[in-house]
Amino acid sequence: MDDLGFTTRAVRHPERDLGGARPSSVPIYQSSTYTFDDPEVLAEWIRKGKDAGFVYTRWHNPTRAALEEVIANLEGAERAVSFGSGMAAISTTVLSQVKAGDHVVASPHLYGGAFSVMSRMLPRYGVDVTIAASHRAEDMLAAIHEGTVFCYTETIGNPRCSVPDLAALAAGTRERGTCLIVDNTFASPYLCNPLALGVDIVVHSSTKYLGGHHDLIGGIAAGSHDRLHDVRELSAELGGVPGPFDAWLVLRGVQTLALRMDRQCGSAQAIAELLESHDKVANVWYPGLPSHPDHEVAARQLRGFSGMLSFELAGGFEAGERFQSSLEVALVGASLGGVGTLVTHPPSVTHTQLSREDRERAGIPDGMVRVSVGIEDAEDLLEDFSRALEKA
Repeated sequence: MDDLGFTTRAVRHPERDLGGARPSSVPIYQSSTYTFDDPEVLAEWIRKGKDAGFVYTRWHNPTRAALEEVIANLEGAERAVSFGSGMAAISTTVLSQVKAGDHVVASPHLYGGAFSVMSRMLPRYGVDVTIAASHRAEDMLAAIHEGTVFCYTETIGNPRCSVPDLAALAAGTRERGTCLIVDNTFASPYLCNPLALGVDIVVHSSTKYLGGHHDLIGGIAAGSHDRLHDVRELSAELGGVPGPFDAWLVLRGVQTLALRMDRQCGSAQAIAELLESHDKVANVWYPGLPSHPDHEVAARQLRGFSGMLSFELAGGFEAGERFQSSLEVALVGASLGGVGTLVTHPPSVTHTQLSREDRERAGIPDGMVRVSVGIEDAEDLLEDFSRALEKA
């Protein structure tokens, strides 16, 4: 099955033995626990581990198992572990790798929640954290020292859409014996497979592109059996796992990921070009533009430039407010990666965990506007943005 195309693999869900019959959709196993005719079978599964069989849904569930198999396949991983949110995936994965006295290195270009884990939560438990000078491989690697257990970055950084050279970063961390964890949410497995570039663990907020319809909360981590062993064990202990219905919603969303992403990338490119040519726009951050500082890396590393972009209006914060309030097709709201276009203000919504000094260091100006491009007709979005720009 690994030699099939992306969408073919996305829709070919794992089959269960039902006496010759096969459901066309993975069933939702909406059960919290499972009963056994033979008590010894239950005892044997408990002895073997929490995912040896289906005993209790916090430990394991058939719907969740199907989701994990599909995402592992799409990411080129040996296994995957699913979570109840993207932040559960990030925090559990990170905590599974460290102990008091360890050191980690993080990119400055991270989602606000992930930045908070690095800058606030880990130090509370005795873990030393260095925020690198930039997302670039040379700066991330320069911050590593003997006690560094992992480096953490994003395939496409939130919200500046920075693109680190993952192959170079992975080669450097591997040489130093340091694990590399990458958040692949902005790219999705359709646009990038970081594990193939040497990354050790990939995490996603499956709320975003994987689910794709603004109707679920979820997260997932993927990697080798060895790397994810402790992640899996800690996920069961901490309990941040998805319910069967949310797992099923992600499975359903993944089936159309490639179709949605192709359209979102195309529309985002057109919007980015419109913004770059407009005299009211001071800066545009979209890796599909040749003017983007990471364009060459993005063109080499990604199969598309994502549906995410950010820009800064020349008129600053007030102009950004006028622009957002003038939109009629795009909607103002948090989150990203869904079928509807969402516009948000990172300093006051997605990156409130960062101080003004941290935001300046990460290159997030007060007037920045982040756009998650949906699947609406591109012409409607372009007209909507043009009209709102005139009022900004």
